[in-house]
Amino acid sequence: MARNIGLWALLGVGAVVALRSTQRRNRRISFQDKTVVITGGSRGLGLVMARQLAQEGARIAICARTQAQLDIAEAELRAMGAAVYAHRCDLTDTDALRDFFVAVRETLGPVDVLINNAGIILAGPYANTTDADFHDAMNSNFWAAYHATNAVLPDMQARRFGRIVNVASFGGKVSVPHLLPYSTSKFALVGYSEGLRAEVARDGVFVTTICPGLIRTGSPRQALVRGQHEKEYAWFKIGDSLPGLSANAEYVAGQIIEAARYGESERIISLPAKFAGAIHGLFPGLMTDVLSLVNTLLPNPDPSGHDSPLKKGKDLETSLTQSFLTTLTEQAVVANNEG
Repeated sequence: MARNIGLWALLGVGAVVALRSTQRRNRRISFQDKTVVITGGSRGLGLVMARQLAQEGARIAICARTQAQLDIAEAELRAMGAAVYAHRCDLTDTDALRDFFVAVRETLGPVDVLINNAGIILAGPYANTTDADFHDAMNSNFWAAYHATNAVLPDMQARRFGRIVNVASFGGKVSVPHLLPYSTSKFALVGYSEGLRAEVARDGVFVTTICPGLIRTGSPRQALVRGQHEKEYAWFKIGDSLPGLSANAEYVAGQIIEAARYGESERIISLPAKFAGAIHGLFPGLMTDVLSLVNTLLPNPDPSGHDSPLKKGKDLETSLTQSFLTTLTEQAVVANNEG
C-alpha cells in the first residue's frame, strides 16, 4: 500500500512539473517589435531594463519627471538603434498620465508590455515622518501603477495579449524599520498585483509581481530623508552598496525581463530577500522581533519630530558616504544617469 501511494505521489508530481513546463513554454514571448512602456525609465533600474529590451528589438516608451535625464536616456537608446518615445510626465497627475499613454499609442502603437517601475523612497524613523510622506509614497508607488495599468488593460484584454510587470520590493513582503511609507505603498502594490493577475489571466494578460532586495542602481542620491539626515542617509547608501547585501542592477533587470517573458506570477530577486521572505512566511513573529533588534542599530529619531525637514540624498554626502564602502554605488550613479 505504501509503495503504491509513493508511486502515485511521484506520478502526480511529475504531471504537475510537466504541465508547468508546457505552460511556461507556451507563454514565452519575444520582445522583438513589441511596444514596451517603462515608467521611470530615464535612470536607474528603468534605464538598465530599457537598454536590455532595446537589445532585444523592442519599441520603447519611457517617462520621467526630469527632462534633462530623459534627453540623455533617449539619446543613448536611439544610439543603440531602438525606436524610442520619451515623455516628460508626473505620473501622480492622472490627466498627464493618460496623455502619456495616448501619445505612446499614437507614436509606437498599442502597448504590449507595461513595466510599472517608477517610484520614490524615503528613509527616516516613523517619529519623523508625516501624513504627507505616506500620501506621497502611495501616490507614486501605488496609485501611479494602478492608473497606468488601467490605461493599458482594456486594450490588452481586447487583443487577448499583454504583460504587466509591477516592480514592487522586498519591502512589500517584509516591512523594514525606517522605511514605513515605502513599505506601506509596496505592500499595497503587491496585494493589488497578485489579485489582478488572478482576475485577468483568463484574458491572456499576465501580471507579474517583482520583489527585489537592495539594488545597486545609484538611486540613493534620489532618496528622500528625514530625521538625523546624514546618519540616515549613511546607513541607507552603505547598505545599498555592499556586495552580497545588494544586487547588481544589470542582473536584476535581466531577472525582471525573464519573468515578463514567461508571464511568471512572481519573482523575488536576491538571496537575502528570498531568505528573509521565507523566514517571514514561516515565522512572522520571529522576523518582526529580529527587525526590532535591527531598529536599535539605526539612528534615533530627531528631536524635531514631524517638523524634521525633508532632504535629498545627494545633498547629504559625507566622507563616509563617499568612501570605499560606496564605490559600487558611485560607479552606478555614472553608469545609470543618476547624477
